[in-house]
Amino acid sequence: MKVSAFFITILFLLFAAATPAQITDMSKVEPGKNYLVTKNDGITFMGRVISMDPREIVMNTKALGDVSIPKHDIKEMRLLTEGEVSTTGDYKPGELFATRYFITTNGLPVKKGDSYILWNWYGPDMQFGIAKNFGVGIMTTWLGVPVVASAKYSIQLDKNLHVALGTLLGTGSWALPKLGIALPFASFTYGNRRSNITVSGGYGAVWGYGNNGGRVLCSVAGMAKVSNKAALIFDSFILPAINTGDDYMAIYMPGIRFQTAPNRAFQFGFAGFRSRGEGFGLPMVQWFRML
Repeated sequence: MKVSAFFITILFLLFAAATPAQITDMSKVEPGKNYLVTKNDGITFMGRVISMDPREIVMNTKALGDVSIPKHDIKEMRLLTEGEVSTTGDYKPGELFATRYFITTNGLPVKKGDSYILWNWYGPDMQFGIAKNFGVGIMTTWLGVPVVASAKYSIQLDKNLHVALGTLLGTGSWALPKLGIALPFASFTYGNRRSNITVSGGYGAVWGYGNNGGRVLCSVAGMAKVSNKAALIFDSFILPAINTGDDYMAIYMPGIRFQTAPNRAFQFGFAGFRSRGEGFGLPMVQWFRML
């Protein structure tokens, strides 16, 4: 029970730290760059900032031309990445939950303040962007067994090349208090928040009940935004048979994700399990929601 109390304490601290990050210091706004502005009434503008003074920001938008927005009317202002603006000046929103496939993550960072919860049929998963390029999370099943904490630090190596270093650390919680789980990993992602492909590798270890041991794990995953609200998703989780006596096991997960609201998405697909020459499938259903 002490372990469960420890993770509950961490969870409350994460909620406290996950305050949405907005541009409140307008001195950080750079004229000549493209921003997405959301006003207090929910109306949004996308365009290039022309100028600003202590009272307002002037933007050039494709639909309305130059518009002046009083600073006190601005709820949120976000700098757009190059991939979110087309060559014709249209806004191409990135995938809202671009850092996640079905199970695995990628080299893209969870932006500071962009925390979310993922509801799986087997349990909840919460991820928190608590600093620039650094996120933490906690996941479990509906029974609270096991409880797994995660941490990931992302580095942008080039325009379309990202790498993440992270780890998963878990416990069997109240039912299996001696059980320990660890999975350090690295993910290499080519692409952006609209389309990308990721190769990941790590080493999973389990201990505490006599079957101590570890295995190399790897994954190939990707996503492609096919419209402003829909994306194709592919994920995999592979235990290769590197040593004699190891059993090969793989899970392949194709699916599709729909953004159902500005802060929500629904995802479904199928998980195909393959091991020892046999296989079976299970439906995968997930709900994303920004916190």
